[in-house]
Amino acid sequence: MQKKEKIVKGKIRWRLNSLFFLVFALFSLLILRLGFIQILKGEAFAAQAKKTDVTPVSYSVPRGKIYDTNDRLVVYNIPEKAIVYTPPKNPQPDELLKLAKKLNTFLVMNEKEINKVTDRDLKDIWLLEHKNGTDLITNKEEKLYKQEKLTDKDLYQLKLDRITESDLQTMDKNLAAIYRKLSTAIALTPTMVKNENVTDEEYARVNANLENLPGLDVTTDWKRGRTYGDTFWNMLGEVTSADEGLPAEKASYYTAKGYELNDRVGKSYIEELYDSVLRGEKEKVKTVTDQSGNVVRTETVSEGQSGKDLVLTIDMEFQAQVEKIMQEELVQAIQKPHTDTLDTAFVVAMEPKTGRILAMSGKVYNRESGDFTDFTPGTFTYAFEQGSVVKGATVLAGYQTGVRDFGETELDEVMHFKGSGTFSSYTVMNRINELEALERSSNVYMWKTAIEMMGGKYVPNGTLNINPKKIETIRYYFNQFGLGVPTGIGFTNETAGIKGINASTYFQIAIGQLDTYTPMQIAQYITTIANGGYRMKPQLVREIREPNPDGDESGNVMDEIEPVVLNRVDMSEEMLKRVQQGFWLVTHGSQGTARGFFKNEPYDAAGKTGTSESYKKGVKTWNLSFAGYAPFDDPKIAIAVIVPNAYRDGYAQPHSAANVISQRVFRAYFDDTEQGQPNTK
Repeated sequence: MQKKEKIVKGKIRWRLNSLFFLVFALFSLLILRLGFIQILKGEAFAAQAKKTDVTPVSYSVPRGKIYDTNDRLVVYNIPEKAIVYTPPKNPQPDELLKLAKKLNTFLVMNEKEINKVTDRDLKDIWLLEHKNGTDLITNKEEKLYKQEKLTDKDLYQLKLDRITESDLQTMDKNLAAIYRKLSTAIALTPTMVKNENVTDEEYARVNANLENLPGLDVTTDWKRGRTYGDTFWNMLGEVTSADEGLPAEKASYYTAKGYELNDRVGKSYIEELYDSVLRGEKEKVKTVTDQSGNVVRTETVSEGQSGKDLVLTIDMEFQAQVEKIMQEELVQAIQKPHTDTLDTAFVVAMEPKTGRILAMSGKVYNRESGDFTDFTPGTFTYAFEQGSVVKGATVLAGYQTGVRDFGETELDEVMHFKGSGTFSSYTVMNRINELEALERSSNVYMWKTAIEMMGGKYVPNGTLNINPKKIETIRYYFNQFGLGVPTGIGFTNETAGIKGINASTYFQIAIGQLDTYTPMQIAQYITTIANGGYRMKPQLVREIREPNPDGDESGNVMDEIEPVVLNRVDMSEEMLKRVQQGFWLVTHGSQGTARGFFKNEPYDAAGKTGTSESYKKGVKTWNLSFAGYAPFDDPKIAIAVIVPNAYRDGYAQPHSAANVISQRVFRAYFDDTEQGQPNTK
């Protein structure tokens, strides 16, 4: 019995030992295998793992449309067939050339792309096709290279220098243009190879051969189209091309916001200011690459969304009429004598209660060609002496500082300053109050007001005795109306104007002859008086809407741009009404300087005329201006019209272009048959 137990125990012990040995052997094999994988095959398996490398890539979407205030389509997208290339992570020049040669059999590049090909581009390709130019290097140079007396860069330059002109004559420039596109593409970033004038045949042939064209694809691109041609074209702005991508000077700004270097963006005015709205949400795609960096497949992460649409405050039909009026009146005025310095006019039309811009334009006439150039940005980038249109601000500042009261009179006379000559209005008016001073445009009344605001008092034949520092008091009140400060329109190149620095002429600020102002500032100033003292931010966009891919009509409203009050002027309602009455007398009074243009008009305008001395190319000239609003009792529109350098100094005013343009702009806005009801929305 004991013997049997021993045999059984021995068998169990043997089996346990065998099991332990087997487990030990299996663990040893596992450890050896792991070591083999990590040490001997680690690099190979790491490369294999790269097959699942995933890189996020974004694809552009159609840009948002732009509509006018009456929902008329203004800017839209024109779809274009396109050939796009997404390069691998580490594209090699010889592989790119091989691909370019394949594509060269299907694609004819546009002339502008072929013209971009340089001799250096051709030489780079020539070297790739001729064993990297090894035959161009001498044995001596090769020896110097091995001795590290010549660098790779030195050898390459020697090769380039030895490629002859006759060698380049044999090169295919279409191939070079394609290679140039491929070689400058950013890794794993879709880049347009050709997106203009792609023929149906080119598109079809590339599409049919995509499996032999790694990285190439066909897609639909777009370019901007405009319904109204050149009307308002400058302010609408431009978009960079696929070649331009991000503007170099703003690349860091855009990349910090998540843009890619080849993204197309608005590069001027409305397209730039509202780029974040118009650009939309790009399609997000994962790009999977193999160990060589080649694209294996793509996976859509999120669908893109077209850019949102803008609805402008501009009425494009009214805008077109304004531009036509300006051009016609400039041509008419230039026919008058002594107008050889005249070639420019500006108009800004705004809603007084909202600050919404209804129309704005700048036009420059070329006397040699008879053509007009759009200079609409000049309405906020070009400042000059505006003249008597600012006299309303002078009267209001006089009220607020206490140097003038309602109905207070001053003697309009020839002013004599010791050592400074004489100053006068265009005619001596004797004793007048502030309403008559506005109606008849008295310079003397305004000068005396300004002198007193600066702590002085006019004494015939006396010295001008003022506190120069108090000019800033006057500017403070002028600033409240938008004169001498940015209007808030939103463009970085807006100018606030230039401040005069000659203390002996500081009193000239009262008649718009010291500091310079832009047409947009004058428009903001006149709207502030028209609406009862609220300085409104000028606005060009009324709404942001959802994109509507199914038609030309805009989608649902996403955001309505509310009017913005920048400040309320210090002056009381009674003060403002007093100046409003003075402006009405300018257009309706028996001695009003603009009565001949507006007294019998049905829209009941009020405003102020202006003339000011200026210079152009060393010639003394006169600027003409008008700022006004209508109807007087419930203003719907305010306008600023400025015609700089209208005629030479020393001659009687040969034309009244500013007043005529203003009259015609009011007429274009109002429908006479409806007794002054505005045409616009």
